[in-house]
Amino acid sequence: MSKIYNYTLTDQKTIEKIVNEDVVMINHMVLPKGDCLPVHKANSNVYMIVADGEITLELNEEAPVTYEKGSIINIDYDTLMNICNKTSERTELFVVKAPGPDKYNL
Repeated sequence: MSKIYNYTLTDQKTIEKIVNEDVVMINHMVLPKGDCLPVHKANSNVYMIVADGEITLELNEEAPVTYEKGSIINIDYDTLMNICNKTSERTELFVVKAPGPDKYNL
């Protein structure tokens, strides 16, 4: 058996959950140039996949690091994250959380 999940093809700011299950959550995000997500802590073990453009990450208030298309960044649970698109016209990310955040909130 297989299941198809769709995500939005756009250049506009987008934050959407594609998969939300106990074992995994997958989010899709598009950030226009200069846009950031609110600073927050990782609510699971996170794998951030840069599908297009570049992303600048500041983790636990350390020096910011820029990652390019093709990068997969692993971010530990409870890490403070500041995520911005400072350098690209458009950045597209997939964020895989495994296990899903609900497993951490038991």
